[in-house]
Amino acid sequence: MASTRCAHLLTISILLLLLCHLTRAFPLPSPPSASSSAASPSLPPPVPPPLPRGLPRLIPAWSLPVNPFTAKAAFIRYWNRKVRGNRPHPAFLFAKLSPLSAPDAATFSTLASAGKLASRIRDFCAAASLLCPSTPAASWSAASSSSVDDAAAGVAASSSAAPFKNYENGNFSSYGNSGGGGSDQFAVYSTGKSGPVDSFKQYGKGSLGRNDSFANYEEGGNVGTSSFNSYTTGATGGAGEFAGYAGQTNTVAVTFATYDNTVNGRTHEFTAYSQDANSGVQSFTGYGKTANGASESFKTYGNNSNTVASGFINYGQKANAFNDTFASYGLDGNAPQNTFRSYASGSNAGVDEFKAYRDQANVGDDSFTSYANNANGAAADFDSYGKSTNPGSVAFKGYGQGSNPNHRIGFTQYSGENTTFKAYSNEGVEFKEYQNMSKMEVSKTAAPAATTAPGHRLPKWSPEPGKFFRERDLMMGNRMPMPDIADKMPHRAFLPRDIATKIPFEENAVSALFGAPPGTAMRQVVASTVAECARPPSQGETKRCTTSAEDMLDFAVEMLGSNIAVRSTESTAGSGRDVRLGKITGIAGGSVTRSVSCHQSLFPYLVYYCHSVPRVRLYEADILDVDSNRKINHGVAICHLETSDWSPNHGAFMALGGKPGQIEVCHWIFEGDIAWTLVD
Repeated sequence: MASTRCAHLLTISILLLLLCHLTRAFPLPSPPSASSSAASPSLPPPVPPPLPRGLPRLIPAWSLPVNPFTAKAAFIRYWNRKVRGNRPHPAFLFAKLSPLSAPDAATFSTLASAGKLASRIRDFCAAASLLCPSTPAASWSAASSSSVDDAAAGVAASSSAAPFKNYENGNFSSYGNSGGGGSDQFAVYSTGKSGPVDSFKQYGKGSLGRNDSFANYEEGGNVGTSSFNSYTTGATGGAGEFAGYAGQTNTVAVTFATYDNTVNGRTHEFTAYSQDANSGVQSFTGYGKTANGASESFKTYGNNSNTVASGFINYGQKANAFNDTFASYGLDGNAPQNTFRSYASGSNAGVDEFKAYRDQANVGDDSFTSYANNANGAAADFDSYGKSTNPGSVAFKGYGQGSNPNHRIGFTQYSGENTTFKAYSNEGVEFKEYQNMSKMEVSKTAAPAATTAPGHRLPKWSPEPGKFFRERDLMMGNRMPMPDIADKMPHRAFLPRDIATKIPFEENAVSALFGAPPGTAMRQVVASTVAECARPPSQGETKRCTTSAEDMLDFAVEMLGSNIAVRSTESTAGSGRDVRLGKITGIAGGSVTRSVSCHQSLFPYLVYYCHSVPRVRLYEADILDVDSNRKINHGVAICHLETSDWSPNHGAFMALGGKPGQIEVCHWIFEGDIAWTLVD
């Protein structure tokens, strides 16, 4: 009994000592304001209610702290040691801290130390609020295809209770093979999802007159991966359509391998494919190989997309009377990359038509290697090719080479710069109105700002109205457009530093841990972020990629000192419409100062690209409704005064005019981005 009493007393003593130590670590909670929390002076804490006698006045009983053993509590203590002053914690930053409980943090840290974190990666992703590739939620295989899929397909085509409506993460293996007729309709498939993985393997093999339609497939999602392998191989008749495929998707990876191989008389249409998508890779390998009388149409493919790469390899190889039409392909795209290798090689009587290909695009690269080589009776027509606003590179190597002399390849109104034609067929080639872009009267800077025709949007790669502005625009009462500042990234949290430091920041290591094999969108995301972080800093830039909240804080303190504040625009209110500016306050009295800007990177866990920004002025501004003058937001704007090292093609100069070093450039701090400054 005495030993038990002693143990209780010892436990109480330890807890009291711990609470004394944590008194400063857990100050009174502050109002959740994204901007005023860093700029406003601290208010005196409210007087707590009377406590029962005997209860120690260490932490207010009405405001219990977070568990002191969690990763969040550890960062709070770290913040209080590193940041001078006793100002309220910035709620928008602290909301990104790891939600791991104390037991989970200890468990996953131990697994990471032992190199065994992958064994529980799904549990880790769920508990730590990370972005991990999905696994197929359902599998449709031969067991269901022989007796069920024809009936299911009929329901799918006619009933609102279709099995493929509001469907996601499906694995179709040996589905609809050798079926007679029927129609499969995939409506609202994997829409708005983060990390969907959809697989179609041996779908409709040997089917007769079977139709399929994909509408709103993987639209508005994040990091989507789709694989179409051996799709409708050996099918006869029927039609397929991809309408609204991967539109407004952030990083997409789509693979079409041996799709429509050896088919007879089957037609397929891609409508609004990858429209408004942001980055990704699409691969067509062996598509339509040895097909007979097939027809493929790409309509509005990749329009208004950003840095999307498409590869057509051995497409239509050895096909007979294969008809392809690329209409309005890559219109208004930004830096598209298209590779056509051995396209229609060895084919017979194939017809390819490129119409309005890459019109009004911004730079980019096209490569045509061994296109239609060794073909018989091939016909290719490039109509209005390469009329980009800012031309990129186009290379034709071995085009039509080795083909029979009865082929016909025509270039009508072909426009380009730095174009190379190597080992090109000398017969059956006709150029009409070939123009060098440098000799054309095309304004590279005025085009995006010009009045557009009715129904035609500005190119997506052109700066959105209000994205960049001048310092003189920051005037009380001024009406100005507010760009869309909403965070388009999937929700993720920081990893605790104890775990982040145990994961090598390398493409192979991260991809292996989170299950991102080559060819998937997640692998592209990981590779892109790691490469950007490894890039040498620009002249005068100090940069660091931070993989934990502690890393970000360390970099800010290293650049600015410990007397710092962190700011961001309060909300997204006013985005995409005109607003009016209310009261404007210059941080540091409007004097030239220094700042550290941190921007989110797409990665399985939160990674921020942070860099020191010298010679800036920062402002806080009340953002008002343009009609009622009611305050709807509180924005933070940064004005870069030194732009000499910026690229002449930077969107800011496209929007504002001027050249590097001639003007200052201002922009709002977007949702999810962070600006560190000295305390005002």
